[in-house]
Amino acid sequence: MSDAYLYAAVRTPFGRFGGALAGVRPDDLAATALTGLLDKAPDLDRAAIGDVVWGNANGAGEDNRNVGRMAVLLAGLPVGVPATTVNRLCGSSLDAAIIASRTLESGDADVVVAGGVESMTRAPWVLPKPERAFPAGDVTAVSTTLGWRLVNPAMPKEWTVSLGESNELLREKFSVSRERQDAFAVRSHRLADRAWDEGFYDDLVLPVEGLTRDEGIRPDTSPEKLAALKPSFRPDGTITAGNASPLSDGASAVLLGTGAAADRIGLAPLARIAGRGVHAVEPQMFGHAPVEAAERALRRAGIGWGDVGAVELNEAFAVQSLACVDAWGIDPEIVNTRGGAIALGHPLGASGGRLLGTLAKVLRERRERWGVAAICIGVGQALAVVLENVTEEVGRG
Repeated sequence: MSDAYLYAAVRTPFGRFGGALAGVRPDDLAATALTGLLDKAPDLDRAAIGDVVWGNANGAGEDNRNVGRMAVLLAGLPVGVPATTVNRLCGSSLDAAIIASRTLESGDADVVVAGGVESMTRAPWVLPKPERAFPAGDVTAVSTTLGWRLVNPAMPKEWTVSLGESNELLREKFSVSRERQDAFAVRSHRLADRAWDEGFYDDLVLPVEGLTRDEGIRPDTSPEKLAALKPSFRPDGTITAGNASPLSDGASAVLLGTGAAADRIGLAPLARIAGRGVHAVEPQMFGHAPVEAAERALRRAGIGWGDVGAVELNEAFAVQSLACVDAWGIDPEIVNTRGGAIALGHPLGASGGRLLGTLAKVLRERRERWGVAAICIGVGQALAVVLENVTEEVGRG
C-alpha cells in the first residue's frame, strides 16, 4: 500500500454570519478554494486528479446536489474529474481528507483533492412537506444554519438537546469553570491576531470579495469583557457568545497524493497522513468524543502523546476544548498556537481542512515531527488525524 501525503493547503478567510462573505454562494466559495489550491501546483495536469472529496454539513440550499462536483465544474476543471460530497457535520472536510487518504493508500488514485465549504449565513429555512395537500393549520419554517431540525419523535429527548446545553452538561461533568473558558477564548483571539500580524496565514488564506483576514478575530477582547456577557443557554450557565465559536462562512482545500506522485504534482510533500481515528459517544456528550478519537489515531500511527509537538483542536466551545486537553494530559501551550475556531470561525464543513493546513505549517514552523488534528462532531462523534512532518524542518525524532 502507498502512503498518503499532504502537498498543499489553502482556505478562504472565514467570514462572520451576515458579514463580508454573506453575498457569496457556497458553491462559489468551494470553487474559489479549489482554484486557489491548484494554483499552488501549476505543473499538475488537472486531468490527473483521480477524485475530489468535499465536505459540507448543511446541504439544504445552494450547496445541495453534490457541491463537490459543482465546485469542480465552476472551477473550470476538466469535466472528467469526478467529485463526491460527504457529510459528517462539523467533521465533514476532515472526513473528506480521511477518505481521500484511504483512496491513495489503496491505489485507487495517485492524486486526490479534499476540502469543504459552509455558508451558515446563506443556509435556508425549510418547510416540511405536508402529508396531504392544503393543510388547514400553520406551517413553521425551520432554520438549517445549525443544530437539530425536524427531529424524529422517536429520538430520546436527552439526545436532542441544543449544542449549548450539551456543553453545559459537559461543563458540569468535568467541572470546567467560566473563568477558564473565558481565559481560553481570550487566548484564541490573541494568538490568532498575532498569527495574522506575523504573516503566518499569508500563504494559507486567499482573499475573497475584499476580505483578506478572518472576520471574527477580536484582538481587544479581555477576561473582563467576556465576564460581562450573559450566558446563552441557561440563566446560571457558563457558555456565552464569547467562549464559543461563531457562525461562519468559508471554504478550505488540501491537495493529497502518493509519494510517487510528487513529480507529477510538481511539489515536495509536506506531511504524511500517519494515523486516523473515529469515535462516537452519547449525542449530548459530543464535545468529549475527540479524546478517544485522538487516542486511536495515535495508536495507529504507532506513537504516544509524548511524541506530539503540536495539536490543532477545533474550538467548537471553550469548555469542550478544555475537557479534551485535560483528558489528554498534554501541555496546553502546544494546542492551537495560531488561534482557534473561537477567534477564526467555524464554517462547519470547512473546519477540518483548516485544521490540517494549519497543523502542517505549525509542524514546520516549530520543527516538530508529529502533530494531531481533532474535531468534535454533533450527534456524538469525533475524528482525528495524525500528521508526520516529512520536510527538512524537523528538529527532533
